[in-house]
Amino acid sequence: MSEVEQNFQNHAKFVPMYHMVAFPLLVINFGWSVWKAWQLPSADTVIAVTTAFAIIIVFFFARLFALKVQDRVIRLEMRLRMHQVLPAGLHPRIVEFTPKQLVALRFASDGELTGLAEAVLRDQITDQKTIKQMVKKWNSDHCRA
Repeated sequence: MSEVEQNFQNHAKFVPMYHMVAFPLLVINFGWSVWKAWQLPSADTVIAVTTAFAIIIVFFFARLFALKVQDRVIRLEMRLRMHQVLPAGLHPRIVEFTPKQLVALRFASDGELTGLAEAVLRDQITDQKTIKQMVKKWNSDHCRA
């Protein structure tokens, strides 16, 4: 199966079963539990509401935790890549990049990474969207969570 060529417009990860099936089902379950607790208040219906709410919380934190781990891996990967690609004079400055800057810079091709890295440091660009829009030759990442 060939991957679609990534660019700024289509790089966001969208998982239909997660975003369009699981989440709506959890919201429906929560709404149903609230309605049942309103109609027939009891310990069981209150527990059902709190459990349904807890499942929604777990749904969001599971995603956040996966993204945080991915960001840590990207940070390590980008620091290693920068040591290989950037000129030696920029190596001491690699530690100055924030995790968000590194996450955005990962899409830059090796050929443009040096120029973008210098611009990000020089102009103190911190907005990920801005950095991603500066990338001309997109380095696809199909292995993200």
